[in-house]
Amino acid sequence: MRCDLHVHTRHSGMCTVPVLDRVCRESYTAPQPLYEILKQRGMDLVTVTDHDSIDAVEELRRHPDFFLSEEVTAISPDGTEMHIGVYDIQEWHHTEIQRRRKDLPSLCAYLSEQQLFFTINHVYSSLTGRRTEADFALFARHFPGMEALNGQIPELNNRRAGELAESWGKAVIGGSDAHTVASLGRTYTRVAGARTKKEFLEGLRAGQAMLVGESGGYWKLTRAVWSLSAAMMRENPWTLSLVPLTALVPVVILANCVREFAFVSRWAPRTCRPRTSAYGPACANEAGL
Repeated sequence: MRCDLHVHTRHSGMCTVPVLDRVCRESYTAPQPLYEILKQRGMDLVTVTDHDSIDAVEELRRHPDFFLSEEVTAISPDGTEMHIGVYDIQEWHHTEIQRRRKDLPSLCAYLSEQQLFFTINHVYSSLTGRRTEADFALFARHFPGMEALNGQIPELNNRRAGELAESWGKAVIGGSDAHTVASLGRTYTRVAGARTKKEFLEGLRAGQAMLVGESGGYWKLTRAVWSLSAAMMRENPWTLSLVPLTALVPVVILANCVREFAFVSRWAPRTCRPRTSAYGPACANEAGL
């Protein structure tokens, strides 16, 4: 079975870029068209991982092959921000998750208690800002899964995330992280032999997932930002006055790519140094960095 485990709809809220956070959404894709496109592109199961929102469920709950998920914006004890994918939740889980998301140890304890599968997303990306060594120690200790293929992250960052997941013995997932229609279903997770949602999720937990599809890239990200800009202007015609600024998008994306490469170059060598022991390869930082 196939499922794109990281997708966004218009319910993900506003973007986080200063000034634009007042007028531009994270995504302009409505839930039902998103579902239809994912099915057309070969997904056997469909989920939605909006930022701290489950509002898309109202349109999609009628589909038997849909299950509800969420991308949670959580805060670590060091005050850093991170995105956590939580899969196959019930609506009442959302309330408790949001209540705990600013206390990462409490959130992880709750998710484990509820036997929910959860992942640290884009672990080697600068998307959510700074990171600390203590963050990685928490990831190693408490997270059962890790996103190792993200359709908006450079290939190097994904590859290093996969190496980290392998060294820590984490289950892996992949998804398009699509904020626009073009990327939906282009990156996904496959569990061979699964015939139901239950078997698919059991396969994820057991580390049986195969990650399929493309990483991010300079032109892919540039086109995505242009697409979001066009959607913003259709929704808010007065923002057409910002059209000249779209010429700067390639420069901004280039700067973002440089920042991403710097981030992974800094953290990958410090957090995943494979060593050989009586128990096989392991991460040298696993026990406390």
